[in-house]
Amino acid sequence: MEIIQNFLDAIKGIFTDSGIMTLDWRNYVMIAVACVLFYLAIKKEFEPLLLLPIAFGMLLVNLYPAITAAPDTTLMSAAECIKAKGTTEGYATTIINGVQYYNVPHYGGLFYYLYQGVKLGIYPPLIFLGVGAMTDFGPLIANPKSFILGAAAQIGIFITFIGAIFLGFTDAQAGAIGIIGGADGPTAIYVTTKLAPELLGSIAIAAYSYMALVPIIQPPIMRLLTTKKERAVVMEQLRPVSKLEKIIFPIVIVVVISILLPDAAPLVGMLMFGNLLKESGVCDRLSKTAQNELMNIITIFLGTTVGATATGVNFLSFSTLKIIALGLIAFMVGSACGVLFGKIMYKATGGKVNPLIGSAGVSAVPMAARVSQRVGQEENPGNFLLMHAMGPNVAGVIGSAVAAGVLLNVLR
Repeated sequence: MEIIQNFLDAIKGIFTDSGIMTLDWRNYVMIAVACVLFYLAIKKEFEPLLLLPIAFGMLLVNLYPAITAAPDTTLMSAAECIKAKGTTEGYATTIINGVQYYNVPHYGGLFYYLYQGVKLGIYPPLIFLGVGAMTDFGPLIANPKSFILGAAAQIGIFITFIGAIFLGFTDAQAGAIGIIGGADGPTAIYVTTKLAPELLGSIAIAAYSYMALVPIIQPPIMRLLTTKKERAVVMEQLRPVSKLEKIIFPIVIVVVISILLPDAAPLVGMLMFGNLLKESGVCDRLSKTAQNELMNIITIFLGTTVGATATGVNFLSFSTLKIIALGLIAFMVGSACGVLFGKIMYKATGGKVNPLIGSAGVSAVPMAARVSQRVGQEENPGNFLLMHAMGPNVAGVIGSAVAAGVLLNVLR
């Protein structure tokens, strides 16, 4: 009979601890959201390398919330300790009201430990290292005016910052929300962990979702703000950039940014270090590791742990809806400002600059540059804007990191 009772107790324990008893409707809503992200990543191929890990982290944490549990300690009597652990040896003791208890530690969940790379600001700079190793700064060096377009596209960050304050967010939270407009996921995560870690799930998912939706969001804005004649402009071929220029550029940028804006140094520094590994020509092994193995590992860890912050309790709130709306506004305003400054350059150069390349200033490398290319070819199939758009695109990466440094310097 005792064996049967133990068996029944075990079955009851399994049922009590199952998701049927422990999950609520918010978890199931987030599971549905994760499925939508799976669809966008797999079927539509919208930023699958990041959207898929984020969706899986979101799915897993809402099925098994304990995967993010922090380590803790339970006080147990001698009998409880022996029953649970088989011994009382090796455990620290605490005396309460004359009774001796044993401090039995419990390890944290898997994602708790992996998340420390996000919390401590380790993963985003390492992502920037890989991005730098994969990026050619040649178009930006050949056309330094691209810096203007990259800077213009960051205006959306600061406009949204003001809007978020009016909607009741704190200054620090508003800064974290505004950085979504840079369309740079690692930068958004880095700033949010420093300024408003409680908003990380909402901001990270909004940032990466809008990055993935660049081909859908940007083209209507680009067509609305430009004429057919402007979109059909064929730009002159960029001048060749020497190897010496490509080597000097990352060194000069990291020196200037680190001196003027130290808070941006971790992101910009790792971005330029990765690029120097690539352009130096003497560190092929390190460059390939940064581009491939390291980048892939950090992407998996970053994506899954960020997705795991989107639990039903934390994510489903009116505050989250406001963040998603503000993030969309930030991204749209940034894209619009880039195009409008492109129009100014079009006028100033007598029609030599295609305004479409300004939209690439929001970062989202290289997808935003490809969108500029695609929209331009719709008007003129012989138009090749990709390399011209890569200038503002990589300028946007630097610009978003600089904007992050400004926000951190002012708000922290």
